[in-house]
Amino acid sequence: MGSVGGEGQDSQSEEIMGNGEVSVVVSDLLSFLNASPTAFHAVDEAKKRLRNAGYEQILEREDWKLEAGKKYFFTRNHSTIVAFAIGKKYGFMLISPIYAAGNGFHIIGAHTDSPCPKLKPVSKVTKGGYLEVGVQTYGGGLWYTWFDRDLTVAGRVMIREVKGGSVSYSHRLVRIKEPIMRIPTLAIHLDRDVNDGFKVNTQNHLVPVLATAIKAELNKAVAEHCPGESGSRTDKKKSTAKHHSILLQMLADQLGCEPDEICDFELQACDTQPSIAAGALKEFVFSGRLDNLCMSFCSLKALIDTTSSESNLEDETGVQMVALFDHEEVGSDSAQGAGSPVMLDALSRATNSFTSDPKMLKKAIQRSFLVSADMAHALHPNYMEKHEDNHQPKLHGGLIIKHNANQRYATNAVTSFIFREIAAKHSLPVQDFVVRNDVPCGSTIGPILASGVGIRTVDVGAPQLSMHSIREMCAADDVEHSYEHFKAFFQDFSHLDAKITVDV
Repeated sequence: MGSVGGEGQDSQSEEIMGNGEVSVVVSDLLSFLNASPTAFHAVDEAKKRLRNAGYEQILEREDWKLEAGKKYFFTRNHSTIVAFAIGKKYGFMLISPIYAAGNGFHIIGAHTDSPCPKLKPVSKVTKGGYLEVGVQTYGGGLWYTWFDRDLTVAGRVMIREVKGGSVSYSHRLVRIKEPIMRIPTLAIHLDRDVNDGFKVNTQNHLVPVLATAIKAELNKAVAEHCPGESGSRTDKKKSTAKHHSILLQMLADQLGCEPDEICDFELQACDTQPSIAAGALKEFVFSGRLDNLCMSFCSLKALIDTTSSESNLEDETGVQMVALFDHEEVGSDSAQGAGSPVMLDALSRATNSFTSDPKMLKKAIQRSFLVSADMAHALHPNYMEKHEDNHQPKLHGGLIIKHNANQRYATNAVTSFIFREIAAKHSLPVQDFVVRNDVPCGSTIGPILASGVGIRTVDVGAPQLSMHSIREMCAADDVEHSYEHFKAFFQDFSHLDAKITVDV
């Protein structure tokens, strides 16, 4: 396990966290997590923070008119967001050829999605006198952790609006904060062997209970409604409801509309327990969705703070960027995933705003660098055998550089050196991770973007436990380390890269 500035790190951590206080950065992370039950909400929270920091929203469907020294962001599907700040010396050919368009992009990439049960297009399930909600599994979740939790729903809804006789349709975010459903386990008396191995049948067992049919009927406030195909109204008597009317009414109450104005939605089950700083010394963060909202937050905050004033971009010759993608947990193959043209489109359009020379984009890509930031597996004290002896990253140990000879991670000697050198300059700890040879290795957006765009890439992540559980944990120190490391990357990369020689 590599460590830079690691001597005395344990005692330093105890000194920092021993008083039980929560740092500003960790407190800010908790606010971000609690505002972001879904990828849609995470993007919405990112938009608010970027606007407050002076970033201007641009639209992909319109022409871009970018200026050096300015800050921008755009969203795709409202579940992926890309933000970037253009250095004041980017694109100024009159000053020096060094400052011509074609200079590099310094990027941190992460993802906004997490494994969860998502509501089916027809979610209405009635069995044994219960109203249940049909869900489909998204990503590789630890599904047994979703049992006996206080659950709710959140996501986005398409609403029909009528104003002045004109009909329009709007995308709205929704979140019911109180617990409205639960996936109950079977009593041990009915399954005596459950402690010898609990295997979840996700079709039969992972179905949340919303209400009892009798109680719902007695308290029925509205008639059954069904969102029509493509938002059109249907004959209510002939239509078969897709969703329980009680659920539609709760959503309508949150949105301030009528149930039959809900045209369609993408909703997911969410835990209602808030994210908190915890542990005897408040040294941990307990939360859902740390993978990967923790890295999304740290990269976003680092970008905002390193571009907080005009002077920060005064001597910058490149473009500083954060890209937060949807659908990493299911392979990134979507219009808004890392496998889509989102990244290449952003680089191309930004470069072309300053030059008409088509060769400049290829030059820019070769001068660029991507930090693929996705949470990593910390050493688990109860499963020590799952890590090999020489690669046991620990909580409080700083960001982990991920290596894999089979390119499941995109790190190589050059990219790991760059990231490690930045850590050394700022006395930040850093660790190394390689999966055991007899264990399959996961992957990230790193290899997807490295191969699709042709950009130099390093794969990193903060250590955590309980990955893909409904409730995960990481170290508060590592939130600070990640934020500081990402901030140092934005500040130092241009200067360091100028000293590195490879393809000459």
